[in-house]
Amino acid sequence: MALKAEGMTAAVPVWKRVSVAVGAVSLATVAGLWQPRVVAASPAQDPDPGSAEFYQQKVKPIFAANCFRCHGGENHRGGLTFDTQAGLLKGGHDGAVVVVGHPEQSLLVKLIRHEGPADDPMPMPPKGDKLSDADIATVSAWIKAGAKIPDAAQ
Repeated sequence: MALKAEGMTAAVPVWKRVSVAVGAVSLATVAGLWQPRVVAASPAQDPDPGSAEFYQQKVKPIFAANCFRCHGGENHRGGLTFDTQAGLLKGGHDGAVVVVGHPEQSLLVKLIRHEGPADDPMPMPPKGDKLSDADIATVSAWIKAGAKIPDAAQ
């Protein structure tokens, strides 16, 4: 065993130093080349916003989590139901909430953005946080594409 004169510690054999150096270079190379894999589906993989699949996979879960408790099934608070396309397009006591093809004119989009009328803002959902920007964009894309609720979903 070779000893260093100054510190009197055992010298590391050359083969170990080379192995560590090669391992460090390999690790640095892999770290530099590694790119995280995008888990979220890209827009090219998402169904068309006007399709039944888009409603079933994207829109209905948003409504189920945030709207159906008050506007689905037996509950038609404010006279509004999200159960059928006819019910949604009819609107509630305050009139239409969806202007097909025009999310920017749709009361529903204004309310989920928490940007309702100044005299009665009605932020939706009324309790808790507003919907995420991604959920608002999904509902907006669906309205722009025709706000279709497939018969099977009703």
